[in-house]
Order: sequence, then C-alpha cells, then structure tokens
Amino acid sequence: MEPLAITWFVFIAVLWIGYLLLEGFDLGVGIRMLFATRDERERRVMLNTIGPVWDGNEVWLITAGAGTFAAFPAWYASLFSVLYVPLTIALVGLILRAVSIEWRGKVHTARWRGLWTAGIGVGSLIAAFCVGAMLALTSLGLPIDDNGDRVGGPFVWLGWPAIVGGLAVVGYALAHSATFLGLKADGAVRERSADFAARWAPLCLVPAAIWAVWVQLEHGGTLLSWTLVGLAVVGGAYGWMQARRRSEGRAFIGYAAFGVFGVAAVFAGMFPKVLPSTIDPAFDLTLMNAASGTYTLGVMTTITAISLPIIIGYQSWSYWVFRKRVTPGMIPEAHIVLPAILRDRDAAAPRA
Repeated sequence: MEPLAITWFVFIAVLWIGYLLLEGFDLGVGIRMLFATRDERERRVMLNTIGPVWDGNEVWLITAGAGTFAAFPAWYASLFSVLYVPLTIALVGLILRAVSIEWRGKVHTARWRGLWTAGIGVGSLIAAFCVGAMLALTSLGLPIDDNGDRVGGPFVWLGWPAIVGGLAVVGYALAHSATFLGLKADGAVRERSADFAARWAPLCLVPAAIWAVWVQLEHGGTLLSWTLVGLAVVGGAYGWMQARRRSEGRAFIGYAAFGVFGVAAVFAGMFPKVLPSTIDPAFDLTLMNAASGTYTLGVMTTITAISLPIIIGYQSWSYWVFRKRVTPGMIPEAHIVLPAILRDRDAAAPRA
C-alpha cells in the first residue's frame, strides 16, 4: 500500500478530529442559545466566548474537504455527489449561523435579537446534524456502484446511520460546549453549563459511542480501533467524574479526549476503506483505488509540512490571547446608534 496514501488518510482523520474538537464547542454554544439562557446579557456572554475563534475553527472543515479533493479525488467525487442534499443543507446551516452572529447586534430591539438568536441556534443545529450524518455514512457505507455513482433517489442516504451520526455530533457538541463554557464564562452561564456537564452530558455522548462501536462491528475492528474506543469511553467517564467535582479544566480535557479518541476509532475501524458500498463490497472505495498519484501526494505533503505548523501556531496564539473568562461585567450596554444618526441629520437639515 502506498505510504503517502496512508499518511494522507491519517492527515484527513486529524483534520476531522480538529474540526469536531474546535468547532464542536462553537456549534454547541450556538445550539445552547436556544434553551440555556435567561436574559440578553447571558446570551452576549455566550457569544463573546466564541466570538474571537468561531470563524477560524471553520477552516478545519474547509481544509478537510480540500485535502480529500486533492489526495483522494475518487472519494471526494463519490461522497459529495451522493451526499449533495445533506451537504447543501449543512452549508445553508453554516451560512445562517454566520449571518446571524454578524447581524444580531446591528439593531437594538428584542424582536431583531430574538430572530437572529434563533438563527444562530437553528443554523448550528442543522450544521452539526448534517456533518455528523455525512461522517457516519462515510464510515458505515453508501449505496454506490462500481463507478462510485449513487444507486437510488436523492434521499437514499437518509436512514439509521445518518440519524445516529447526526445525533452523535449534536450530542457531543452540547456536552463539549458545556465544559467549554465552564472554562470561558462566569456567573450564571458558568454555573448552568457546569450543571449540564455533570448531569446530562453522559447521555449526550451515547449516540457517538453507538456510532464508534457500530463501525467496529461493521468492518471487523482491529486491536488498535477497539483500543481507541476504550480510550474514548475512559475519557468520557473521566470528564463526567471531573464535571461532578466541578473541576472544569479536567472535565473539558476528558470530554475532549472522548471526541479525539472516538473519531480516531471511527477512522481506524474503517481503514483501509474510505467509502464502503452497501450494495457490494467489491464496489468499496479504498486507499488503493481512490488516492491520487505519488507525485501529487508528495507535493501536497511538502506544502503541508511547511504550512501546517504555521497555521496551528497562529490559531494557538489566538486562543492564548483570548484565554480569559468572559464575565457579565465585561458586557457593556448596547449602543443605539441609529437614532443618534437621525437626530444629527435632522439638526443639520436647513430650516424652511
């Protein structure tokens, strides 16, 4: 098997781990905007915890897609064509979320803020569910023929694997964001998030555990993949115990470890397949028949070896700069700019 193809399979797995680890708490904070706040100041505290980093975290998703396109064009072509519908829905959710975050503070009325708060929550929920559904279908299989084309209608992908995967990412986002807010927020948001992490987060992680075990049973898991599943369970249990003790940093590490080892277990369990066929195992896309040529992979590896440390270093620096807690006292009163502009305009207007 081509060593560079294996390297890029591992690299794409790392990109997805990075995306779910970082964007996971972003999406979770967005979903929690729908039910976990009591007033406008709490909502602004939650938004300010992710404000400096949420758009940078989405780069991991773009890089994962671009890396798949360049390193495994057959995988990219089949996956994106078969899952065109959920991919489009996920993009709509991400756009709705981004627009809502940017526009929410532009007008100081309860109706305006309520509309875009709902947009943040719904957009985050849609994006998390669709990303999870697509990842689960990638690991558990899609109805593709020997040419990698879809067999069936545009919604043939919608079934139990998609539902379990969607719930897995939504659940993980809720659990992960609870520990993140416990670290980054203060006041009522911090207390409520810590309580959620201690009481409900383990239940939120159940779909992700089912998905990881399902992949092992479907593909005949190896010692490595089952070990990773075990480490994910240990990480989740550790995070839950630390959350019950109100040890916020360790709880965050535990739930983060659950996500890292869980996604790693999924990719290890499906190796060397990249897109299994539910019609016939002979139609599976694997590292051997889906990868680019050696020259292409070699050039990509050289560029990545130079650029990736720079990207990771910059993003780590941004997290360090904005590492302090966001407290309610840091949130100023909203500025009502538009009436002042109109008043100045009227004052400058010539009198008849």
